[in-house]
Amino acid sequence: MDSKISQREQWTSKLGFILAAAGSAVGLGNLWGFAYRASQGGGAAFVLLYILIVLIVCLPVFVAEMALGRNALASTLLAPVKLAGKNWYPLGILFFIAPLGIASYYSVIMGWTADTLFHSLFFGLPKNLTEAETFFGSISSGSSVLLGHLLSLVLTAIIVSSGIKKGIEKVTRYFMPILFIIIVILAIWATSLSGAWEGYKTFLLKFDFNELRNPQTIRNAFTQAFFSLSLGIGIMVTYASYLNKKSNLPKLSVGVASLDTLVGLMAGFITFPIVLTFGLSDAISESTVGALFISIPTGLGSYGTAGRIVAVAFFALAYIAAITSSVSLLEVPVSSLMDKFGFKREKAVWLITLFLFLAGIPSALNLNILGTVDSIFGGVLLIFGGFLVTFFMGWVVPGKFNEELSGSKVGTKTTRYLKFMTRWVAPPIIGFGLFISVFDLLKGWVS
Repeated sequence: MDSKISQREQWTSKLGFILAAAGSAVGLGNLWGFAYRASQGGGAAFVLLYILIVLIVCLPVFVAEMALGRNALASTLLAPVKLAGKNWYPLGILFFIAPLGIASYYSVIMGWTADTLFHSLFFGLPKNLTEAETFFGSISSGSSVLLGHLLSLVLTAIIVSSGIKKGIEKVTRYFMPILFIIIVILAIWATSLSGAWEGYKTFLLKFDFNELRNPQTIRNAFTQAFFSLSLGIGIMVTYASYLNKKSNLPKLSVGVASLDTLVGLMAGFITFPIVLTFGLSDAISESTVGALFISIPTGLGSYGTAGRIVAVAFFALAYIAAITSSVSLLEVPVSSLMDKFGFKREKAVWLITLFLFLAGIPSALNLNILGTVDSIFGGVLLIFGGFLVTFFMGWVVPGKFNEELSGSKVGTKTTRYLKFMTRWVAPPIIGFGLFISVFDLLKGWVS
């Protein structure tokens, strides 16, 4: 192999890894995607499917990705090749391009988030739905979108260029506790709203068995689970390559998945009371951006000074969550360039950042393009990547998978369970989810 594997840093502690991995998982996918997808008719059925997919499918995928990264001690581009030869280079390429695709539009949405936070602080919020739609039109078009897109990428680049210990780990150690404090305070505040119980009943507790067979609900649950946990795109492969050999992979995966699921549910406990209290149900279900950039500002804008204070806290929370996710999306291709071509970290960071800025311009200028890119990179490719990594670790290099489980010093029952799930259960279920997702996506495009 002509690659030049760089000297790898390591996380300073297990907590550092957990906070960084949780930071990657806890992003706009929780605060933005969870509310929207739960409101698409799924309700409690969506939540149930989401939790089942996390428990049955995503945890084995999580462990498999970490086992791949830690065993190879290489970036996502090279890890499959190192373990199984050049025939598996396409898997590395998939893991390289998927986070690039997501990061290209994710930074655009980060720019909207920063713009909304700025308006909440200095200009106030829209007082009705019409004003909110006009407001969102202003932050999602024009030169300010490109500026927000660029600044978000530059901020992410500065963090990643500082490395694992001094950059990503340091930032997440500060940001994640702040994020959890803000989200707990907002969730408690939301219970005091007049529409709180109605919101919980309508979106989180209303159960319709028919929704369990609805292709859109199934697709939404798979997409939300994989997107919010950052699976199928090589992030956990990369982060695990910086772990020491003594770390318990199953325990770490359960910790991160639990934090992520908790944040997603708490985001729902914040969003839905606001939506029902201020009569904004149609706005949240009509658009993927309706929940975050139309419904929330409208509801809080009509709540006076208290609403404005909450809006500042909420969008600060959203931007913190976005930053901790964007650094992981950037780290994947950066580490790949460092390993493959021997680039210095700073050079790799700014080359990828320039590429992302240019690649994200179409999404910044056209919402339909952003939605299409999200459906492909933030949906189908994640699930496809999850399918491939379980097949790879379960069938192609099972010895390497077993080696990492043994190194984690987990019990015999846990080892057998994870090997069985990774080989026999996760691949067919993910394959089914992938089929439903592709079918539903194509159906939406045709209609």
